[in-house]
Amino acid sequence: MSTLAQGPAIRGHKPSGPRALRGLAWLMVHQHRAALLSCLALTLLGAAWIIYQRGAMLDSLHAAGWPGKSVDSLPGDLTNRISNDLNSGGTTLGVLPILLGAFLGAPLIAADYENGTGRLIATQSVSRLQWLLAKISFALIVVTVPATVLSLLYGWWWRSLGPLAPNDWLSGALFDTTGPVLVATTLCTTSLGMAVGTLLRRGTPAMVATFLISGIGLTGAGVLRDELATPRRVAWPLDGAMPAALNGGVEVDQWVGTASGKLYGWSTCVHDASTEKCRSDLGIVNSVRDYFGRDQMVGMQWTATGLLLALTALFLGVCVVRARKGRL
Repeated sequence: MSTLAQGPAIRGHKPSGPRALRGLAWLMVHQHRAALLSCLALTLLGAAWIIYQRGAMLDSLHAAGWPGKSVDSLPGDLTNRISNDLNSGGTTLGVLPILLGAFLGAPLIAADYENGTGRLIATQSVSRLQWLLAKISFALIVVTVPATVLSLLYGWWWRSLGPLAPNDWLSGALFDTTGPVLVATTLCTTSLGMAVGTLLRRGTPAMVATFLISGIGLTGAGVLRDELATPRRVAWPLDGAMPAALNGGVEVDQWVGTASGKLYGWSTCVHDASTEKCRSDLGIVNSVRDYFGRDQMVGMQWTATGLLLALTALFLGVCVVRARKGRL
């Protein structure tokens, strides 16, 4: 046998085994390994931080005698700190979709245009559509992992506090960072970033534009949460106890009303010289509240998720159409 044929065996070279990833999947991981490692680090550090914060808070509560003591008997500064820390953690977590959309989604395709990588794709055996789908799939999978893990852990932290958890779940960070909302928001902002990157074809401008659009959009979406469901209404006598239905609910409006159901603003007659006479003349006998019950939270979150996923599909459609028809 010739020396040339035996060369690899003589040198002790062993053929490498099959790779776990091949083709475009291997290319995506290799090309964007920095983004992949950053998301992994973000997931691990965020998870460790939430677990630590939850443990520290429970230690403080147990040292104060909870749950053996009632919530009302706990020091006010302790309960306020717990509520503020939980809201602060949720607010910090709420920035995650904006950061992932701007720093991962926006440059993912824009950088290929800017660096000329996109033109190289046209010379390979894969089609432009296959390349786009690989990019989109990679981005959506990568951002889903930290969003899902951190959302589940934050919900675990919130539920562990029981009656100490903030009741204003609609206007605070709880609505946006628990359940499916954080994942859907992250997918939406990442898709927005890819669409903006495809349109602008420059990494830095796409990142800035995505950051601004995402921030403004999410702020505006917070104003529209009240439209996700129909609030309930409860009435009770002016001098009566507040109904148990309002426990854990979020009040969105308050009124005073007559026995027939006619409503007046809550401050009606308050500043009159004779409040009772004013109310008697108008027939006001009830306090009235419009509110969202705690049991409505899940349904409202899934409604918001559906809207966010519809926007995600729209942004991805823009990305695919523009990238397929535009020049590389």
